[in-house]
Amino acid sequence: MCSAIAARQSDSTSQQDEIRHNWSREEVVALFALPFNDLLFEAQSLHRRYFDPNQVQVSTLLSIKTGACPEDCAYCPQSTRYDTGLEAEKLMEVEKVLEQARAAAATGATRFCMGAAWRCPKPRDMPHVVDMVKGVRELGLESCMTLGMLTQEQAGELAEAGLDYYNHNLDTSPEYYGDIITTRTYQDRLETLDHVRDAGMKVCSGGIVGMGEQQADRAGLLQQLANLPHHPESVPINMLVRVEGTPLEGEEDLDPFEFIRTIAVARIMMPASHVRLSAGREEMNEQMHALAYFAGANSIFYGEKLLTTPNPRANSDMALFARLGIEPEQRQVERAPQAPSPQFYDATAAG
Repeated sequence: MCSAIAARQSDSTSQQDEIRHNWSREEVVALFALPFNDLLFEAQSLHRRYFDPNQVQVSTLLSIKTGACPEDCAYCPQSTRYDTGLEAEKLMEVEKVLEQARAAAATGATRFCMGAAWRCPKPRDMPHVVDMVKGVRELGLESCMTLGMLTQEQAGELAEAGLDYYNHNLDTSPEYYGDIITTRTYQDRLETLDHVRDAGMKVCSGGIVGMGEQQADRAGLLQQLANLPHHPESVPINMLVRVEGTPLEGEEDLDPFEFIRTIAVARIMMPASHVRLSAGREEMNEQMHALAYFAGANSIFYGEKLLTTPNPRANSDMALFARLGIEPEQRQVERAPQAPSPQFYDATAAG
C-alpha cells in the first residue's frame, strides 16, 4: 500500500496533520498513482469527516460584463485576441443583476457569483460592483465575484461592501502556466489571492484540466493550492470547454477517470474545502457526476450557462440529486470533523 495511505493510519487522531500546507510534489504524484478504488475510498472517508456526504452547495454564476478582455488565456472565448463569435457586452446595470440574483434564490441557489471579463477593475467600475455586492447580500445570498486581478485597495473595498468570496483561479501548474497565458504571471495571481485573504474575504481558487497538461501538472496545481497559508474555502475544478476560435479548440478529451482522480486528490489534500464541479459539466453524464460526488465534490454551479459556455439544465441537476439522495446545502456550515470508522483503518491496513 502506498505510503500516502499508510501515513493516514499513523496520523488518524490528528486533525492538524490532515490540514497540511507542506505537500511535496512526490506525495501528490503518489496519490494520483493509487489504485482507483483505494483513492476514492480515502477521499470519501475524509470527506465524511468534514462534510455531510449527502449535501451539495449550489451556486449560480452570472456574467456581469462579457467579452473584450485583453488577456490571452488560451481557453477563453472572451479574449479580444480570438475570433469566437462572442459579442462583447458592457457592465450590466445593478438592478438587472439583482433581478438575476432573485431568480437564482428562487430556484434554490445559496450563493450568487458575478464574473466580469476584465484584466482588473477600473476605478469607475468599483461603485457599481460594490452596489451589486450589497444588493445580493440584502437578498440573503452569499456573494462571490471574479473580476480579474485586484489591488490591495480594491480588495478592501469589496470586503467592506460585504463580499463573501473572491474567485481567482491559478489555472494550472507553475511549469505549464506559460503555455496557457502570457499576459499575467503566476505571481500576479498569487498576489491577488494574498490581497483577498488579507482583506478578510474567503478565497475561491482552482484550475482547469484537460488543456493538454500532464498529470504532473494537475499534481502541481493542487500542490500550489494546498500549500497556500490557508486553503481556499472553495476549489473549483473545471474541465476544459473547447471553444472554436481559441488555441485549445482541438485539444483531446481528458480521460474521465483522470478527472475523477483530480477531484479525489483535491479532496484529500484540502479536506475542509468545498470542491466544486464547474465548467465542463455539460459533457458529463449522470454516472460521472455521481462518481465525482463520491470522490468528494460537494459544490456545483447551477443553471444553464457558466459565463459564456453551457451548463446542465437546472432541473436535471435536481432530478439527479433526488435519485442519489442528495440535498442542496442550505448554507456553508463549518462542520466538526468526525472520527472515521474502524473499518476504514482495517481496510487500509489490509491493502
